[in-house]
Amino acid sequence: MAWDHLHDKVKHHLESIYADVSLDVSYETLATELMNTIGIQQQTDIASPQSHHNYWDEDDIIMITYGDSVIDEGERPLVTLNKFLHRYCKNTVNNVHILPFFPYSSDDGFSVIDYSTVNEALGSWDDIEVIAEDYGLMTDLVINHCSARSVWFDNFVKGEGPGSDFFFTADPSDDLSMVTRPRVSPLLRETETASGTKHVWCTFSHDQVDFDFRNPKVLLAFIDIIKLYIDKGAKIFRLDAVAFLWKIVGTNCINLFQTHEVIRLIRTLIEHVDPSIIIITETNIPNRENLTYFGNANEAHAIYNFSLPPLLVNTLVTGDCTYLKSWMMSMPPAQNGTAYFNFIASHDGIGLRPAEGLLSDEEISELVHTMQHFGGKVSWRASDHGQQKPYEINITLFDALQGTTKGPDKYQVDRFICAHAIMLGMEGIPGIYIHSLLGTSNDYEKVANTGQNRSINRKRWDFNELEALLDSPFSQHHKVLTRISQLIRIRKAQPAFHPNATQFTLQLGNQLFGYWRQSLDRKQSIFCISNISDEEQTILLSDINLIGTDNWIDLITRDEIALSSGFLQMKPYQVLWISNQDFE
Repeated sequence: MAWDHLHDKVKHHLESIYADVSLDVSYETLATELMNTIGIQQQTDIASPQSHHNYWDEDDIIMITYGDSVIDEGERPLVTLNKFLHRYCKNTVNNVHILPFFPYSSDDGFSVIDYSTVNEALGSWDDIEVIAEDYGLMTDLVINHCSARSVWFDNFVKGEGPGSDFFFTADPSDDLSMVTRPRVSPLLRETETASGTKHVWCTFSHDQVDFDFRNPKVLLAFIDIIKLYIDKGAKIFRLDAVAFLWKIVGTNCINLFQTHEVIRLIRTLIEHVDPSIIIITETNIPNRENLTYFGNANEAHAIYNFSLPPLLVNTLVTGDCTYLKSWMMSMPPAQNGTAYFNFIASHDGIGLRPAEGLLSDEEISELVHTMQHFGGKVSWRASDHGQQKPYEINITLFDALQGTTKGPDKYQVDRFICAHAIMLGMEGIPGIYIHSLLGTSNDYEKVANTGQNRSINRKRWDFNELEALLDSPFSQHHKVLTRISQLIRIRKAQPAFHPNATQFTLQLGNQLFGYWRQSLDRKQSIFCISNISDEEQTILLSDINLIGTDNWIDLITRDEIALSSGFLQMKPYQVLWISNQDFE
């Protein structure tokens, strides 16, 4: 029976997760509780997921936004967001990632006070469900920590009620020297509780207190939260900071076996409720470790391609694609049922840890210096030896690409569009941050008001002001939205841009970056070639081996490619999508 098979599978996950933990409940009972909590209470509740099935295609684009990135006076921000989506994104975006829209105390939403309600300043669950009717809703599961102002943490301090045993503590005398830290703040937070002084584990900040998943009640609480989000229309779950989920004193407390097994368990439960729901892991870590979150196509459906933003920005400001090309050649094709989640800008900065081992310390230092010259800020972390190392660059992508290592120049918009064309053509599902779609510049005023570097890329637009700028053909915002929207519309029509279509890196020198995509049925080929330099480049058609019996067209300009000419001239930052078929 399907029930018994699923129950055994869940039980097996639990046996792996809690092998070294003494539980007050049997694995059989806990497995039943978890299944009931996710909504599987009888045989007919069980869906049958297909293994290695792609629940996505070339039509999928995810826009990343805060619930209040666009506001209109007198209107709930989530209503305004829906209005913006329908007016400016209806033919381009079909999924929307609304960053944490819950009551919070810090970190722009990632310090959640209450997982079950919508922040009243944004709107209501009704507003969320309205958006979810027309767009695939991606929501955050902030699973590693919650706010120190939550009811759960209040109960921890009081020593009674739900949450009183939800949080991870350690002793200051413990050997914590190996713990991987994404921040420079002290790891332990001294907290006075009803049962004495305790030292609470805080991976990110002292307002973000870490859960103790050794307690199965924490797991049950999150499965209950997942069920709520599914009921409200969530189709994509982003597991925030999940790499830090399981802690064992004396280890580095990142990417532990138990963390991977918890993700497998969550995947098993969700896919037997609705196989089309996608899990994306947010693991801002070196590339090799990041790839492990695919598991054996039984963990994350998709992983953030965190190495892409720093490598692509570095490519475009140096005019040299050597490292981007080497990285792309090293990336294993995502097997069916898994996909890369590609992005080049987000609500956070440009992460530098994923560039470690790909760029040298000197090259990272030059990139940091260039971004500072363009108005960027730098956030730091403590290295294994206690030194401060750059953790991320805080800057809007539009301003990050305003020039090269030589300084600002006239190619800002073209360089910015080139970056998006490279990302949109790549193997994987594209995610575009709203401020990239709008060509937003650095918000220094918000940084001054909040004292937070990340605020530089979290502008809150007034809808009427934005509307006027988007309607002005001479504004950077109009130019950017128009050109990115055109690229998206072209992409969505091409089978060779399916997230799992074949990809092969081309060897065209250091100033031309190229790759070949082929549709799953092998009928369409697209050669994606970008001039990543500030000088004209010549490409020999013989170098890309266009088949002479086919008619070739550049999908972007609609120009036919005359093979008899033997070569093409490419302007600075020009992109060609040369295809043997045109489906637009």
